[in-house]
Amino acid sequence: MSKIIQKEEPLFGEIQRLIEESRQHIAAEVNSTITMLYWQIGKRINKEVLKSKRAEYGKQIVTSLSKQLVVEYGNSFSEKNLRRMIQFAEVFHEQEIVVSLIRQLSWTHLLAVIPIEDPLKRKFYIEMCKLEKWSVRTFRERINSMLYERTAISKKPEQTIINDLEMLGKENQLTPDLVFRDPYFLDFLGLKNSYSEKDLESAIIAELQNFIIELGSDFAFISRQKRITIDSEDYYIDLLFYHRRLKCLVVIELKIGKFEAAHKGQMELYLRWLEKHEMIEGENPPIGLILCAYRNQEHVELLKLDNSNIKIAEYLTKLPDMKLLQRKFHQSIEIAKNKLAQREERDNG
Repeated sequence: MSKIIQKEEPLFGEIQRLIEESRQHIAAEVNSTITMLYWQIGKRINKEVLKSKRAEYGKQIVTSLSKQLVVEYGNSFSEKNLRRMIQFAEVFHEQEIVVSLIRQLSWTHLLAVIPIEDPLKRKFYIEMCKLEKWSVRTFRERINSMLYERTAISKKPEQTIINDLEMLGKENQLTPDLVFRDPYFLDFLGLKNSYSEKDLESAIIAELQNFIIELGSDFAFISRQKRITIDSEDYYIDLLFYHRRLKCLVVIELKIGKFEAAHKGQMELYLRWLEKHEMIEGENPPIGLILCAYRNQEHVELLKLDNSNIKIAEYLTKLPDMKLLQRKFHQSIEIAKNKLAQREERDNG
């Protein structure tokens, strides 16, 4: 009897896989069909409301239509959901775009991104979600954590953002500006008010999975306190990672104080050593990320680090009030874009 069971185990596993794949395919098809239906409903209602050119009539028609549809088809067509469908059709005008979206994003994903008013910010989240295959929960967390504002791309000229997102959408090609963030949220480490760099490093290793989630899904951990020898002197790299899509090693140095000019020299030394001894054919030059408690913006500008392979970012072990943080991010984006515009004027001057 046991021999028969053993013979049937591979068959059972194969059939189980076929069933699961079929279920996933059916679920994806159902989601696509329903989402396209919602878009068509939203588009049709919009057309009816616009034809009348009366806002009050629009409210009345949605309320009346919802009551009839709920009786016939259930609460999926409540007034609130109808308004979501209308907004969906308003945000995404073209059917071709919708067809492309629903291949990879569910209706629940789209509900999270529809309220975003800035089209470039919306496209950023959509393309990153498609690339990293975020669950709905992760998608919402990324939006709520203001990931777009924390990436360098948000501070670039509009055309640069458009070009980078086009490459991401068409070729799955990431740029460092889309990968690295400032600040990093490390509230999951549970650090108290007083801690050392060693405490910070140990907490990160203990929460490595959460740390990689905050860094981005393409980061792979390689080593901690990697020893390198230069002129008979030993140095130790805090954390070493590899980024699959950027195809390069990433050095992370942890500083509990503010960023200092000497940190740049230290990081350059590590990067040049890795470039000489660790890079393999097909890889790009390594990138350094200095995580510090305070960025010291003027130092970063004078050392011209914004366009180098060394990234400087703050980390927060406790999350501040999100409204204050949002205001700060928007101010920093405006300041950065104004400086870029002034620099372009001088260059063209």
